[in-house]
This record gives sequence, C-alpha cells and structure tokens, in this order.
Amino acid sequence: MRLPGIIAVDVGGTKIRAGSVVDGVLGHVRTVPTPASAGAQEILDTIAEAAAAVIAEPGRGAAVSEWRIGVGAAGVIDPVTGTVVSATDSLSGWAGTRLVAELEAHTQLRVRAVNDVHAHALGEAWSGASRGTSSSLLVAAGTGIGGGILWDGRLVTGRNSAAGHIGHLPAPAAAGLPCPCGATGHVEAIASGPAILATYRRLLAHDQQSRQEAEAPTPHTSAVQGPVGAPEPAAAPYPPATPGQAGEPCPPAVRGPATTRDLAAIASAGDPLAKRAFEIGARALGAALGGIANVASPEVIVIGGGLAETDETWWAPLREAFAAELIPATTGTPLRKAEMGQDAALLGAASLWTAEVGPWSHQNRETCEKEETH
Repeated sequence: MRLPGIIAVDVGGTKIRAGSVVDGVLGHVRTVPTPASAGAQEILDTIAEAAAAVIAEPGRGAAVSEWRIGVGAAGVIDPVTGTVVSATDSLSGWAGTRLVAELEAHTQLRVRAVNDVHAHALGEAWSGASRGTSSSLLVAAGTGIGGGILWDGRLVTGRNSAAGHIGHLPAPAAAGLPCPCGATGHVEAIASGPAILATYRRLLAHDQQSRQEAEAPTPHTSAVQGPVGAPEPAAAPYPPATPGQAGEPCPPAVRGPATTRDLAAIASAGDPLAKRAFEIGARALGAALGGIANVASPEVIVIGGGLAETDETWWAPLREAFAAELIPATTGTPLRKAEMGQDAALLGAASLWTAEVGPWSHQNRETCEKEETH
C-alpha cells in the first residue's frame, strides 16, 4: 500500500534539516548549512534542493502516493498565509518572504509552515514529553528564549502569529539590561545562554576589580601613593555586576569561558561565579514560567534547547523559583525535559499535515478531503 509522505524541514539560522515522514516514522535526516547571509531566495532554493534530495532517497519514493512539505522556520510565521511576518537579522532578507507560496512554486508540492519553536512544541506533543496531554507549553531555552503553546491539542499562534514569546516577559533581575528585541529588562536579557555568559563576565570583572582594590597599597603604607586627602583616582569604567544591573562590556583583561557550554562545564566543576551566573538566569526563567502556569494552567511545561542539557546547576534553581511562584491551585504543575531533541521540530512540521493542530486546518479540511477522493 502506498502512503502519503511528508518532507519535514527545520530551517534555523545556521543549518537546514530535512527528512521524510511516512506513516509517522521519520527517515534519514539530511543537514545542510543555511545560506543565512545570501538572502531569502537562496534559502528557499536550499530548502527546495533538500526536499528534492529527500524524495530521491532510494526506497522512499516508491512507497509514497503523494508528497507534501511541512516547514518549521525561524521567524514569526503566519501559518494561514505562510508569510514570514518578521525575523531577526540572522537570516538576511527573511522578513516578508512568502514562504509557502514561493516554496510551492519551487517544488510544485503543497506546503504548510509554522515557526520553528511552534513546530518543536507540536513534535513533543506528538511523541515526546507532552504526548497524551491536551494543553502544554514548550520552552526553548538556548541562544534565545522562545515558546510554543498548545491548547485543546491545537497550536496557539495569536492574533499576529507571535504567541509564545515568553523571553520577552519582564524580569526584575534583568532591569536595565538590553534585550535582542531592542527593549530592556526582558527574561531573555538575563536567562538566555548568551545572557548567562554575559552575567558571568560581569561578575568576574567585578570580582577581579574587588580583589585589585583589596590588594592595593593604602596611603599609609606606600610611599608611591599620594598623600592623604589627594584626589581619588577615577572610577573604573565597568560598573559592578550586581544581578539585574546594566553595565558596559567587560574589559579586555577579563578572561573566562568562550561559550555557554564551556561555562556550564566549570559551573559543574564548582566554580562559584559560574554557578551564580546560571542561578541568576535560571531563577529569572523559573519565576516567569511560574507566572505563566498561574495564568494558563497547562497540563505540563516542557523545556528544551541547549540550556536544558545543563545539569542541576541550572535545573535546581529553575525548579525552585518556578515552585515559589505557583499559587495553591497550580502547585504540582510538572516541569519536564524535552525528549525528542532536534527531531521534535521535524515531527512537528510533519504533523501540520497529519493532525488537526493548526489554525489553517478547518480552512483546508474540505480541500484535503476532495483530494483524497481522486
């Protein structure tokens, strides 16, 4: 028996992953670099080429009656029109792209598309940590902080397709800190991977300055030092890195881990400043998630992304801050680690065609039923 097949595509800032899903089973996944700086047309060409390569895989095409494409892509995606409503500069010229219409023209296949984190949420609901639930929140905690909301088994995209931007909730610990969105004081400015690394560097700079000041000779012990009452030296150009305090970039003399992953390693080994940086970020995110649980009361909150791979250095303060915010009625809301990894976004993209999960489903149901009769 020949079955319909879906080419599932995950479009990120650095790589594009594509694989076939037939009868709910994900086949071999191809990975190619995203031509992020080359413009939208080059990105679309790369997606189309990856889709063609998936179809051409030995043994897959013969078993498929018809191919369709499901896409999870970076940016705010309108799932009804298939347009990239907005996007960051990580994908040049991506904002405004008619993703579905142009990819259909490229491939002559029907296409559906959602935001990549929304696809991740759908994938975890299909066969991951939130399977069997009707309401869930997926949190992607890594380079940024994003989210995907499912309610009554359907993806919630909101009026402007931007539902789930939990990284842009206000956070007291981030007061004054710049957020990538252009505002200040958001969760992402203190809780994302790069933000945690920046917090560590500010803490390290402050610690080094404090040590230097403690070791500096006083006017009573050094002949080189000016007399008592002389003007004090100018203040250091890098202010103390107290949690939530905005500051200048760290001075070049500050040394430390180059990546958040490196920072996690020294935090796990017991470095107190690294542990403190992770704690500050985790508590900010945990408190925000507790507030969301009180508002929406989902059956489960699932956390994925690079930070979810960190050990109890991050998880323990996250859970503690989350629990501290819960009202009695929401106490016990489970926090679970995502189970599907990168494949969640692919399975979620495939589910755009296999389940009634999105806002376009009722519009296209009659069309799909007509096609299946021919």
